[in-house]
Amino acid sequence: MIPRTLPRPAGRPRSRARARRAARILLALTSMAALLSLDLPEAEALPPLGVTVRADADATAARVGALFTGGTDGGHFCTASVVRSAGRDVIATAAHCLGHPEGTVFAPGYRDGEAPYGLWRVTGVFTAPAWTEGEDPDADIAFATVAPADGAVTGNVEDVVGGFPVAAGQPGDVTVTVVGYPSTEEAPLRCSNATSLLSATQRRIDCPALSGGTSGSPWLAGGTLAGVLGGHEGGGTVPDVSYSAVLGNTALELYREAAEQSP
Repeated sequence: MIPRTLPRPAGRPRSRARARRAARILLALTSMAALLSLDLPEAEALPPLGVTVRADADATAARVGALFTGGTDGGHFCTASVVRSAGRDVIATAAHCLGHPEGTVFAPGYRDGEAPYGLWRVTGVFTAPAWTEGEDPDADIAFATVAPADGAVTGNVEDVVGGFPVAAGQPGDVTVTVVGYPSTEEAPLRCSNATSLLSATQRRIDCPALSGGTSGSPWLAGGTLAGVLGGHEGGGTVPDVSYSAVLGNTALELYREAAEQSP
């Protein structure tokens, strides 16, 4: 709405200069009002915190994918995401998703039965001794190397979809975005909310409908990987509350090991 201008005193004629100046001011105010009436950019029209929606098919969702055994016909069981590495071939997920990695393939950007960026087979798995020896929930994170599963794609997965940086040391109340694939859905869901610390080693988030299949989903803080869905109670026993092991020095060392051993 254009602000009202002060009325001109009665009996005092305007000069031409004043009239031109007033016309310029009115034009400027009209332009400002038009700008203020514009809708917000689509990128800012995000759902409220704590609300789960179907994820858009954007650059973020392209780096997140579903894990299958053999191929996409058998249904997906976990979620993973591409992270940056020198070899450009590393994904992150929950350690409990890769207990039996033989035949596991990763489909980044999977949606409605299609794998637009191809299928990538798991070629190596990196988990902490605390997980392999005792399934410590504080160590429920894994990194894996992948390679093209067939001739449909070539090169490295990060060259195709990009990758998330990995960041440790996030504050307890950091706001993250979770992107993951419930096993009953054929497209990823996303939810953003502030996290809290369940303990010094476990992070919690309240987001509805993140049910079975979302294990391994990336927790993104400012576009960086701050955790994966897993840890306490395998990531949670109810779909409205989820957990992630806090990324610390052990997780970073594991990440470096995977990145260094990729070709």
